[in-house]
Amino acid sequence: VCHLVTVSGLKAEDDGMEELATEKEAEESHRQDSVNLLTFILLLTLTILTIWLFKHRRVRFLHETGLAMIYGLLVGVILRYGIPATSYHNKTPPSCSLKEGPASTLLLNVSGKFFEYTLKGEINSREIHNVEQNDMLRKVTFDPEVFFNILLPPIIFHAGYSLKKRHFFRNLGSIITYAFLGTAISCFVIGNLMYGVVKLMQVVGQLTDKFYYTDCLFFGAVISATDPVTVLAIFNELHADGDLYALLFGESVMNDAVAIVLSSSIVAYQPSGTNTHMFDASAFFKSVGVFLGIFSGSFVMGAATGVVTALISFFDFTKLHCFPLLETALFFLMSWSTFLLAEACGFTGVVAVLFCGITQAHYTYNNLSEESTKRTKQLFEVLHFLAENFIFSYMGLALFTFQNHIFSPIFIIGAFIAIFIGRAFNIYPLSFLLNLGRRHKIKGNFQHMMMFAGLRGAMAFALAIRDTATYARQMMFTTTLLIVFFTVWVFGGGTTAMLSWLHIRVGVDPDQDLQPCGDSFQVLQGDGSQAEGQSKTKQESAWLFRLWYTFDHNYLKPILTHSGPPLTSTLPSYCGPLASCLTSPQAYENHEQLRDHDSDLIRNDSDLTYTFGDTAITANGASGSGGDGAGGSGWSVNGKRSGSTSEEALERELDSREQELLSRGTRLVFPIEDHV
Repeated sequence: VCHLVTVSGLKAEDDGMEELATEKEAEESHRQDSVNLLTFILLLTLTILTIWLFKHRRVRFLHETGLAMIYGLLVGVILRYGIPATSYHNKTPPSCSLKEGPASTLLLNVSGKFFEYTLKGEINSREIHNVEQNDMLRKVTFDPEVFFNILLPPIIFHAGYSLKKRHFFRNLGSIITYAFLGTAISCFVIGNLMYGVVKLMQVVGQLTDKFYYTDCLFFGAVISATDPVTVLAIFNELHADGDLYALLFGESVMNDAVAIVLSSSIVAYQPSGTNTHMFDASAFFKSVGVFLGIFSGSFVMGAATGVVTALISFFDFTKLHCFPLLETALFFLMSWSTFLLAEACGFTGVVAVLFCGITQAHYTYNNLSEESTKRTKQLFEVLHFLAENFIFSYMGLALFTFQNHIFSPIFIIGAFIAIFIGRAFNIYPLSFLLNLGRRHKIKGNFQHMMMFAGLRGAMAFALAIRDTATYARQMMFTTTLLIVFFTVWVFGGGTTAMLSWLHIRVGVDPDQDLQPCGDSFQVLQGDGSQAEGQSKTKQESAWLFRLWYTFDHNYLKPILTHSGPPLTSTLPSYCGPLASCLTSPQAYENHEQLRDHDSDLIRNDSDLTYTFGDTAITANGASGSGGDGAGGSGWSVNGKRSGSTSEEALERELDSREQELLSRGTRLVFPIEDHV
């Protein structure tokens, strides 16, 4: 009996020591996690203080993102080489063979107790005795899902929510062409060039594992995601040309969405048969269908969430505008949930949250209280700033803390050459085709600047780090990191010099810079004063946007917001009861006061009067003399003279007055209604 009591006492003592060791290990892990998070907080703090110093000194050769990467690199070097590693194992670890890959969860029966072990990842064989240091490096290596579910949504949403609609929609056709067709061209050009590089590596014996053609296409899709955050920040600070800014910003925003869907489609490419990496027509068209389905589904989901939020804030019975804190919180949660909802449904959250941001800015923003409008803009601006700089800091850190880097000089050099060729095939041929149909051409210096501004950034990094399980993906991740470093530091730092070298105008007021080609003219306002303006004719707005604007202005805005014309004035008379029910009382009150800013983009033919010297050319054929008001030669915009003058006569008249136009300018006369 005494023996049994002694054994049970020893067992209880061993259990107590084991629990104490477990608690101590948990406490130590908690402290290590706190130190890691504190490291990133200090990195961001140091970055912000240096940014303040740079702005105070007006230093533009290095952007805040490049600065964040430098600080990340320094901390990564310290973590990797400055902290001594202690040996964790004194013995060689036991070996076992598995028919299948390693399990993510392992259950072990140790002396009647079951223990659960989770897979942390592969350890380099050269560092098998430095497990403690490896564990520390793994702790500062975040789960890729953190980037997608926490850091990316505010960055993408802010891009859509802060969109400058005027310049964006005026160049909508060109932006869509660069984003969709250009990204696809870049992906396939880079993918095929890299496949040649991989074959070269195989010949010279530098390829040690499998690297398929689909892997090359996946790399092409990942690295085609441009993120010219440095260039755009300098553009914004210097007030560069508004249309060039819109082309670069719009392309980068849409391009990120296209790149992530394109990469998902390439992953979904699964040919039938034994060789799953050869071309198969049915699998190709299936991937195209996956691309269209994911993109359209994500677009609908994002827009629908924005519309639902607009309706919630629209109805008066909710009284949300009386509680700005609740209104802002609901706006924030609905916007973020769009990303997670799309991912949960098998779509792409990046596309969904982008179009949710555009929809929220177009509809919901008009329904928010004045305090909530300020709060939402500031909230997402701060989140965007912190998330973006956190990602770039982490990029610098990951160059030294990531344990499975594969540096291949041939692959890296080939990738740099391929991205420049892919960017050139994107910009120059598409610009040539677009200029065939554009009234205001994309000039050569704009094209060179767009070529130069093809930086890679957060999206390419997030796509590359999401899957680093295979040899090919690890090589892609390492190469992507180096490309991001080079483009941000070299191209981002050379933006100011490139603007000067290409003679691109700066110091432009975006609200007055309304002439894409720099040809100024004057707008005759109601009080007779003249101010600089921009061409607002129907030909300058994308035809797709003109169709959408008419429908949106007359029907959607009155239903979803308190702005726009009342539905009673836009719907047919037999829809009177329905129109009265759907129109808010504020719409009637604000109809004479509120002016839809988007209407600045569209002018009907009857609203325009061109004045050449003393001759007025109107859209409807009416004319008048600029001097005494007596009749004169009247011209219509459609090329017909009032009377019997032919189109050729109009051309001759315009040519003869070309010098006068250059010296005196062109006046656009907008009719102003008389208000009593």
